[in-house]
Amino acid sequence: MPVHFHNKRHPREMGAEQVTSFLTHLAVQGRVSASTQNQALNALLFLYREVLDIELPWMNDIERAKKPARLPVVLTRAEVRALLARLEGTHWLMGSLIYGSGLRLMECLRLRVKDLDFGYQQLLIRDAKGQKDRVTVIPESLVEPLRTQLTRVQALHEQDLKEGSGRVYLPHALDKKYPNADREWGWQYVFPSAKRSIDPGSGVERRHHVSEESFQRAVKRAVRAAGILKPASVHTLRHSFATHLLEDGYDIRTVQELLGHSDVSTTMIYTHVLQKGGRAARSPLDRLALPAG
Repeated sequence: MPVHFHNKRHPREMGAEQVTSFLTHLAVQGRVSASTQNQALNALLFLYREVLDIELPWMNDIERAKKPARLPVVLTRAEVRALLARLEGTHWLMGSLIYGSGLRLMECLRLRVKDLDFGYQQLLIRDAKGQKDRVTVIPESLVEPLRTQLTRVQALHEQDLKEGSGRVYLPHALDKKYPNADREWGWQYVFPSAKRSIDPGSGVERRHHVSEESFQRAVKRAVRAAGILKPASVHTLRHSFATHLLEDGYDIRTVQELLGHSDVSTTMIYTHVLQKGGRAARSPLDRLALPAG
């Protein structure tokens, strides 16, 4: 903290100049990550504004830690097949849908029954990143598994209703505007939790969606069981969806819309992935025709 960095001076005796020099030190000498520097900056702004009641001017002279430019981890089609083959039941369906539709983890977990449009074979993703809605594809191979899932979930919901429950969380205080909507079939989660629980905020018993931690653990186990050495996670399936679409010849704008990126430059990172692994160039070693060994 700046207190020790500036020879144990009290924070009231320091201002923007001292805070700036400390944060610059973190980036230059300390070589901390951008997130660590931002965390320190936010903590200091909170200290001065909320505790010391001192408003610091915006510090434009801070040397910011650089965010590393990393390419996303992408699985081959064979690796995706091996991973999905080691998931079971609802976890298999969730993993297949994330890869097949390019969903983020929470977009998958928060899917409601009314968001599935089998007529147009599309998913409506509501309140995605940036509070935007978007439409993406339902894989044809998942239509029947999803219908089967909905049949199972509807039976569970009807049982909840018989027991005086059947309520689900509604966003944007819609439960105030539509008091009975939280019991309607269309608002239920496609992937509900196995147990009902009490909402600590309202005290209402509801059935939440599947735990994100349990699904993440299942994917990690599947990655290990498949012998995949890449640092793959749930989000890797979304990266693989985008890359494989580009491999299949779909244009970048289509992929951008399916992923819900605001800027096409975000989607362009997958074109860099495509250029790796010898796709864009042949190694000069291969032209030498050297004997093996």
